[in-house]
Amino acid sequence: MKGSALYLRVGMLVVAGVVLAAGFVIFLVGGRGQGPTTVFETYSRESVQGLDVGAPVRYRGVQIGRVTELRLASTEYRRPEGVAFTEGFQLVLIRFAIDGNQIGEVPNAAEAIRLGLRARIAAQGITGVNYLELDFVPNADRFPALQVPWTPRYTVIPSIPSTVAQVRGAAETLIERLSAVPLEQIAHDLSTAVGALSRQTTDGDLAVTLRETAQTMGRVREILDSGDIQRTLAEFRRTAESAQAIAGSPELRRALGSTATAAEELRRSAERLPGTLQSFERTMRTARETTTDVQADLIPILADLRATTASLRATAEALRASPSQFLLGAPPPAPADRRR
Repeated sequence: MKGSALYLRVGMLVVAGVVLAAGFVIFLVGGRGQGPTTVFETYSRESVQGLDVGAPVRYRGVQIGRVTELRLASTEYRRPEGVAFTEGFQLVLIRFAIDGNQIGEVPNAAEAIRLGLRARIAAQGITGVNYLELDFVPNADRFPALQVPWTPRYTVIPSIPSTVAQVRGAAETLIERLSAVPLEQIAHDLSTAVGALSRQTTDGDLAVTLRETAQTMGRVREILDSGDIQRTLAEFRRTAESAQAIAGSPELRRALGSTATAAEELRRSAERLPGTLQSFERTMRTARETTTDVQADLIPILADLRATTASLRATAEALRASPSQFLLGAPPPAPADRRR
C-alpha cells in the first residue's frame, strides 16, 4: 500500500512536471499557439545583453511576437571567398516571429518600412531584462536599411539604436568634441585677458576713465545738492503749474473756440472761393466782349468827329483871317494887288 501511494505521488509529480514544461515551451514560442506566424530578422550594431530567445516583441507596449533566434551574423551568413570582410559580418542577427492574429490588417513589410517601421532593443524596467520593440519613427531617413553583403533568408526590418545606445553615443561624441577643445590655450588666453584687465583698472586708460567718471559723478551730485539747482527746479515746477493753469483757463477755451469757429468760416469761404472765381471770370469775359463791341462802334464816330473838328478848325481860321469876307461876300484882294 505504501509503495502504491509512493508511486502515485511520483507519477503525479511527473505529470505535473510535463504539463509545466509543455506550458513553458508554449509560453516561449508565443504563449497561444494560435494564428499564423511570420518570421523577420534585423541586425544590431550594439550589444544584445539582456535580450534572450523567447523575449517578447512588442509594438507600443502590446506583445505581438517572440524572439526566436540570437546569433552572430557571421555564423549564419558565411563570407564567400574573395569577398572582403566588411562591417556587416560584425553585426548581431536577431530573428523574431510575429503572430498575425495580434497585428490585424497592416500594410506589407516593404510599405511599413517605407513609412518608418523600425526595430530597437528596449529595457523592461530596471531589471536588466530587454525586449524587442517595433514602432514607426518620424525621422526614419536617419536610419536607412543596412546594406549587407548577403541575401537575407527572411524579410529584414531595419534597426535603430536603443535609447541607451543613443545617449551613450551622444555622450561619446560630446567627450570627443571636448577633448578636441584646446583647454590649455583657452586658459592661457583667459589668464592673459584677466591680467591685461587688471593692469587697465590699476594704472591704464580704463583706470583714468573710471577716476574721471567718479569725479564727474561727484560734481553732478554737488550740483544736484546745491541751492541753485533746487531753485531752478522750483521755478520750472511753478512755470509748469502756470502753463497748466493757463491751459485750463476759460479765456483759453474761448479763444480756442473762436479759433475753431474762424477756421470753420475760413473753410466754408475756401469752399465758396472756386465758385466766386468762376463768376468773376465770367464777368470779366462779358466786360471784355462789351468793350470790344463798344470800341468797334466808337471808331467810325471818332473818325467823323475828327473830320468835323478839322473843318471847324479851318472855318475858324478863315473867320479869324477875314471876318468881313466870311460875312459879306467876295474875298479880299490879294496882297500883291494892294502893293501895286
